[in-house]
Amino acid sequence: MSIAAVRAYFAPFGMEDKILEFETSSATVELAAQAAGVIPARIAKSLSFKVDGKAILIIAAGDAKVDNSKFKAFFHTKAKMLTPDEVVELVGHAVGGVCPFAIKDGVDVYLDVSLQRFDSVFPAAGSANSAIELTCAQLEQYACGCKGWGDFCKGWQEEI
Repeated sequence: MSIAAVRAYFAPFGMEDKILEFETSSATVELAAQAAGVIPARIAKSLSFKVDGKAILIIAAGDAKVDNSKFKAFFHTKAKMLTPDEVVELVGHAVGGVCPFAIKDGVDVYLDVSLQRFDSVFPAAGSANSAIELTCAQLEQYACGCKGWGDFCKGWQEEI
């Protein structure tokens, strides 16, 4: 899948023109923050894990890290990140452009509360040089397979 798939996904909502395409890479939190002109924490990064043999995404603030004890308490398994090949195969986007839009069926998406301190956040949009600015309510509305909000991360409470 690609930015074209994400653009097509947003078309029925009239949001396809909100996708930002950058001249430079936005494949990491730091690069995405520079490209979008925001602090790194406002980048909504997509973290890919395998739970019970299937892929899940946790969308978290750019300055958050998954807390292994919180992950295990919620999912009843140890956090095991997908390999780059597994991400493409199971989620449908390549690392650097992973987002919760236009993903493969059966992928559950969880939103981390670390994002809720911002009026808007910037998840990727299917490529390593794209993003879309969304409010947290919009992120929840548009994320495929969204299972809601949870507290899965650490390290972000100390910073703004």
